[in-house]
Amino acid sequence: MSRWGIVRAFLLGPLLEAAVPKPGNVSRLRDFDDLTFYHFLFADTAVVGVYYEAAKVGELIGRGLLKPSDAGIGELIRRAVESSRTFQDANPNFGVVTLSVPLIIALSMSGDILEARKRIPLLIGESTVRDTVELYRAIRIANPKGIPSGVKYDVYSDDSFRELFDDNVNLLKLAEISCERELIFCEWLSEYEVTYSMFSRLYELLPELPLEEAVRRAFLELLASRIDTLIERKAGRDEAVLVMKKAGEVLEGKLSEKEFDEFMRARGDLRNPGSLADVMAVSLSLLAFKGLKLETRDGKVWGVI
Repeated sequence: MSRWGIVRAFLLGPLLEAAVPKPGNVSRLRDFDDLTFYHFLFADTAVVGVYYEAAKVGELIGRGLLKPSDAGIGELIRRAVESSRTFQDANPNFGVVTLSVPLIIALSMSGDILEARKRIPLLIGESTVRDTVELYRAIRIANPKGIPSGVKYDVYSDDSFRELFDDNVNLLKLAEISCERELIFCEWLSEYEVTYSMFSRLYELLPELPLEEAVRRAFLELLASRIDTLIERKAGRDEAVLVMKKAGEVLEGKLSEKEFDEFMRARGDLRNPGSLADVMAVSLSLLAFKGLKLETRDGKVWGVI
């Protein structure tokens, strides 16, 4: 696939994720007070230039003209976050960008959707401390909710930059330290296990359900099977487990989707599932990379590959 084809896929996936009405999330039908559907439109399209560069970097590494350590993953993430912030005043896509940039590079290296995930350990393992510093700068710009303070390598402490260099903390070491607190880092370590699992599940559901229903079904299954680390950071472990339990009740027919959505929104955005929504967005990007198209049947939109 061409560079622009990869870029299109990774723009379309997050836009689809944001558009589809899902429990507890912003969508084309529901907003939060400080985060709206329009924030996603402006932020997700702002990264086009950086994503193109990431695709180019992947090609150069694949051809042996750049080393994996020269990929500049951290800088690309920081620049994408800066671009997103230029056009809106919230943090709608830090997690999506952080998942997408290494995967775009990997897809451009191999050109194959399954082979790409095997390149992730190389890219993350060969990253440098400078990548970690740039990622920290990106986090400061995005300012995600629930980031702990007073921990080792505190993102908001100026001493952290010196500590990162002193301890030679590249992205791999950072992911190993931070996986428990943030699913995205676990995805880096596991070759995007959850992302690819959701991609496969969506692929199975597309022939059975209209596109929005397929996405909602897959998302409910994801919520019922995984702790959302953003909910856990914002509201605590018990709240995150309760969300997982309630999602399971929807799948069992004990709770309606409407009732679940009302439960998810009852405490403002504290139950907004961010980490899992980021995974869903990138899973949809993989679907788009695979060749997702639309067909209209009896007034409903179906996804076809």
